[in-house]
Amino acid sequence: MDGLLILAIETASGCGSVALTQGGRDQGRLLAELSHYPRRSHSRQLLSLVQQVLQAGQLDWSAIDAVAVSQGPGSFTGLRIGMAAARGIAFAAGKPLVSVPTLDALAAQLPPLQEPVCTLLDARKNQVYAALYTTAIRDEFGLPRRLGPYQVCSVAFLLAQVTEPTVCIGPGITACDTAFLNHPLIRVTPAAVTLPRAALIGFCAADMLGHGAVQTDAGPLYVRASEAELNLAAQDREAEDPQV
Repeated sequence: MDGLLILAIETASGCGSVALTQGGRDQGRLLAELSHYPRRSHSRQLLSLVQQVLQAGQLDWSAIDAVAVSQGPGSFTGLRIGMAAARGIAFAAGKPLVSVPTLDALAAQLPPLQEPVCTLLDARKNQVYAALYTTAIRDEFGLPRRLGPYQVCSVAFLLAQVTEPTVCIGPGITACDTAFLNHPLIRVTPAAVTLPRAALIGFCAADMLGHGAVQTDAGPLYVRASEAELNLAAQDREAEDPQV
């Protein structure tokens, strides 16, 4: 088999997965993939899934070229668990770690399209994580070219940015209202078949490494501050000005 062998972990959403992939998106192969939807957190089952995937692929740690992890945005707890597991595995196996932005991996599920693509994850609080891409052009690492920053915003704010027919993909579609879903410029892919997947994280990581990326352990990509950070900032403001 040709191509880099990647052990990939995806825990940015409620449904986590682990995969073993060979090669990049163009000619890559999925050797094994397991998904689970934990009742509480990914921590209890994640390492067990890793071991099961290796056994299914009939491979050991020495055969792996790199470990890849979904970087976010997404569930803060899920991202921390996935990143910690990936770092530990990469360190123990002596392999490079590649962090793949989750929204980039969602865009990578689609073939080259003429229309721009908007990837969506549910950010809760009546907001979505989103980014716009062109899948017809690849960036310097072989991934769909992003057309703007990663955002956390209301659906109405996102819709105001849409000025041409746009394809929307990702589980964040379920958080969108009818005004967005029925807009004449919006084309929606089925949310149930466009979840973040470890397999795409693995394929994207192989593309990134093949285009010259080195170990890219940049930490979780949260996009917005956590509840703890927001509460701490509020406490700091109150301490500076008791009238706030």
